Amino acid sequence: MSVTSSPPSSLSRFAAFQTWGIFWLALATLAAGVYFQTGVDALLAAWATPEYSHGPLIPVLSAFLFLRQLKGVPVSTAPVTDRGIGIAVLLFALALGAVGRLIQISDFVAYAMILWVGGILLVCFGWREGRQFWPPVLHLVYMLPLPGVLYYGLSTWLQGVSSELGVYFLHLLQVPVFLDGNIIDLGVYKLHVAEACSGLRYLFPILSFSYIFAVLYRGPIWHKAILLLSAAPITVLMNSVRIAIAGVVVDNYGIEHVEGLTHFLEGWVIFLTCVILLFLLAWLLLFFQPRKMGLVEALDLDTDGLGTQAARLRLVQPSAALIGIALVTAVGATLWQAIPPRPLSMVEREPFYTFPSRLGDWTAGPAQRLDPATEKVLAADDYHSVSLARAGAAAPTDLFIAWYRDQMTGGTHSPTVCLPGAGWEIASLEAIDAPADMAGATPFTLNRAVIQKGLDRMMVYYWYDQQGVRTASSYYAKLLITVAKVRTGRSDGALVRLITPIQPGESDAAAEARLKDAMQGVLAPLDRFVPGA
Repeated sequence: MSVTSSPPSSLSRFAAFQTWGIFWLALATLAAGVYFQTGVDALLAAWATPEYSHGPLIPVLSAFLFLRQLKGVPVSTAPVTDRGIGIAVLLFALALGAVGRLIQISDFVAYAMILWVGGILLVCFGWREGRQFWPPVLHLVYMLPLPGVLYYGLSTWLQGVSSELGVYFLHLLQVPVFLDGNIIDLGVYKLHVAEACSGLRYLFPILSFSYIFAVLYRGPIWHKAILLLSAAPITVLMNSVRIAIAGVVVDNYGIEHVEGLTHFLEGWVIFLTCVILLFLLAWLLLFFQPRKMGLVEALDLDTDGLGTQAARLRLVQPSAALIGIALVTAVGATLWQAIPPRPLSMVEREPFYTFPSRLGDWTAGPAQRLDPATEKVLAADDYHSVSLARAGAAAPTDLFIAWYRDQMTGGTHSPTVCLPGAGWEIASLEAIDAPADMAGATPFTLNRAVIQKGLDRMMVYYWYDQQGVRTASSYYAKLLITVAKVRTGRSDGALVRLITPIQPGESDAAAEARLKDAMQGVLAPLDRFVPGA
C-alpha cells in the first residue's frame, strides 16, 4: 500500500493524532458499516435465501483477490497526488447511501457500499495505482440481490429453458412426459419447475466462481471472456439434467424421493459438476495457447505472502483525504442514529371488496380468491379477481387488479412472467396507446398480448397504474415509483389486467372490441381503489 509522508514543515498542531493511518482507515471502515447499515441488513436478509446463500463468501474472496494483486504493488514512500477521483467516488457513495436510506430503497445503499470500497482504495493508493484493483471491487457485485424485475424475468426464462431441456432429456431416456408451461406431467405425478428450481441458486455462485476463475487464469482476454460467459449456459444445462434426474426418480420411485435432504444433496452434486465443467473448459482452452502449459500452471493459485500483504495495513499513512472522509462518514453515521428513516406515506383508498358489480354494460360475478401459494407469490396488499359478463357478449372478460402499499419491498409481477409459468405461450406482445375515447385528459399506454395454449387463444390488456400515471413499461413504472418515493414518500401502485378468450372462428378484432368495452367500464371507478397523485 502506498505510503505517504509530508514534509516536517507542513505538519499541523494535530500531528500527534495523525501518526496512525491505520486508525483513520479503521474509523472510516467502522463508520461506513454504521452509515450503510440499511444495505447491510438487506444483504443479510438476502443471504438467508437459497439463491443468495453464497453471499457471505463474496467479500472473503474479493479480499483474497485484492491481497494477491497487492503483491504486485511495491511499497512506495512517494507522496500520492491523485486522490481527487477517489474523494469524488466516496462522496457520491455517501450521497447515494443517504438517498437510499431516506427513500427506503435498501438496494441503493448496498450499491453505495461497493462504490465506497472502490473509493477508499483510490484514496489510499491514488488513481494511477488504485484503479488496477477494480477486479476485486467489481467481484463484490455478486453478493448483491438482483432487482425484482430482473430476478423474476431471469427466473422465468431459466424455468422455461430448464423445463424444455429437462423434458428433452427425459424423452431421450424413454420416459413418457408432457410439458405444460413449467409443469412436467409424468402421468401419475406432476413435477413443477418452481422458482426455487429455476437454476438461480446455482447460477449466482457459479457466476462468482467463473469470475474468480477468469481472473486467476493466465491466458488471453478472449479465453477469460469465454470462461466468464460460459457459467450461465453450463448452469442452465446442468439444471436441466437435474430436472431430468428428478423426473426419472419420480417416474420410478415416487415424488417423495426428490424432496427433503435428497433434493438438497442433489443440488450440491449439480453445483460441483458445474465447477468441474469449468475446469474442463479451461483445460480445452489450453490447446489454443501458443505456449503449452498444464492446467495447474495456467491458474495462478499462489497464496504465499498474503499474510505479509495484509500486514501492510499498518503502513497506511494518514492524508487529509483519508482523515476527512473518516470524519465525514463518522458524522454521517452519528446523524443517522438520531434521524429516523422517512416513514412510508399512507394514502386513503377504498378496499376492493367494495368494487362495484355494475361496470357500464358489464356485470361482475362473485369475487374469486387465489390459492394460498399464488397469494404468497403475488404478495399484494389487496387484489380483485372477477369475471365480467355482458348480455350479447360472445365471451366473458376476466378482470384482475393487484394493489401494493409499498412496491419497494416487492411490487407488481408482470403477466409475461406469470402466464408462461401457467402453460400459456405469448404469441404476440406490443405496447399500444389506449383508445382516445377512454384515455380521458391523460392518454396512456398499455400492453396488448395474444396468448395461446394448444388450440385455446386469449387476448390480454394490462398496464401499471402508478399513482395516476398509467404505463405499459415495467421499467418506467419502477422509475415513476422511485421518483414518487423521493418527492412524496409514497410507493403504492397497482397492476390492472383484462383477459378475454378468442372464440373459435372469432377474429382478433372482435375479441379486442370486447376488451375495450369492458375496459371502459373498469376505468370509471378505478381511481377510488388505485389512488392517483
